Amino acid sequence: MPPVNVSTDGLHERSAATLDAVTRRFGRRWALRGVSLSVGEGEVVGIEGHNGSGKSTLLRILSTALKPSGGRALVFGADVVGAPTTVRASIGFLAHYPGLYDDLTAEENLRFAARMLGRDFDGVAPVLERVGLLRERSEPVRSFSAGMQRRLSLARLLLQQPRLLLLDEPYNNFDPPGIALVNEVVREVRDRGGAAMIVLHDRHSAGDLLDRVVRLRQGVVESHGAERESLGAIGAGEPAAALSVHGRGLADDLA
Repeated sequence: MPPVNVSTDGLHERSAATLDAVTRRFGRRWALRGVSLSVGEGEVVGIEGHNGSGKSTLLRILSTALKPSGGRALVFGADVVGAPTTVRASIGFLAHYPGLYDDLTAEENLRFAARMLGRDFDGVAPVLERVGLLRERSEPVRSFSAGMQRRLSLARLLLQQPRLLLLDEPYNNFDPPGIALVNEVVREVRDRGGAAMIVLHDRHSAGDLLDRVVRLRQGVVESHGAERESLGAIGAGEPAAALSVHGRGLADDLA
């Protein structure tokens, strides 16, 4: 087992997502080393850290795409290992890669997603219009730019009507209107009692959305704090938040 330093600060009963001493190992390397944190209903949390700090691994565990090597992860009280179907019904996961079918059109991709989700096909056209792809509905995805594919991935997420958003660098390949669209979707989920966890390289794209920022370093929670306090500290040349947990020894090439 890796050396584990755990912070349980912030765990509470009404949580959209809870991680309790979660670890994840890839071969001999540890991507997460005893991470404990909680995201409350109605909360938007930014996740920061250098490449290899464990940000994407954390989201993939909550999405059920990866199983933790140890510890426990819950989404609205459902265990990601014991009740993955229940968890997947509650989340919307926007990963690094769009996960679209290149040979299908935009509309066909969403119809396939709607069928898998048990959604009505009538919802496809409205979400395409909302993300600005209604005119391109009959074009194959392989002809789309990176930004257009990102918009289509966002449309698929809208079909899910998730309670918890797991967004891995959602602002990549987006122009300012696309960034505004992402933030609008986050606000809607938050305002109806859901929550969001957003992996960030540039927190300023999130505007005033963030309630707090959690920083990972080498697989552990290094710091966490209120967003306004964090921004003020950065402007003053101080650390983003008070150091609460330290870790060491993970190679930087793990996500």
